[in-house]
Amino acid sequence: MVTTALELPDYRIVRNLGLVRGITVRSRSIVGNFLGGLQSLFGGNITIYTELCEQARDETYRDMLQHARQLGANAIIAVRYDATDVMAGLTEVLCYGTAVVVEPHGL
Repeated sequence: MVTTALELPDYRIVRNLGLVRGITVRSRSIVGNFLGGLQSLFGGNITIYTELCEQARDETYRDMLQHARQLGANAIIAVRYDATDVMAGLTEVLCYGTAVVVEPHGL
């Protein structure tokens, strides 16, 4: 279970395992920049960049899940994404949250 909230309805946190994260640094290729430039001439969604962003977010999300599993978590709360330009054409994408062990209320 993964949520951006600070708690999960109908569950209680029985153990906090700490911060988990996934990180990637992505660059745009020369071909990608050329195609993105062409798309930007017509306006609207620049699909080549959208796909690059989605791939980066997906990769960091999966890495965060793997990190949480390694710690023994069965849930992650307070999930966030962040992106930072490292330099021209390089972007760091980070997905992070708090790994926890939860159990249903009443156990």
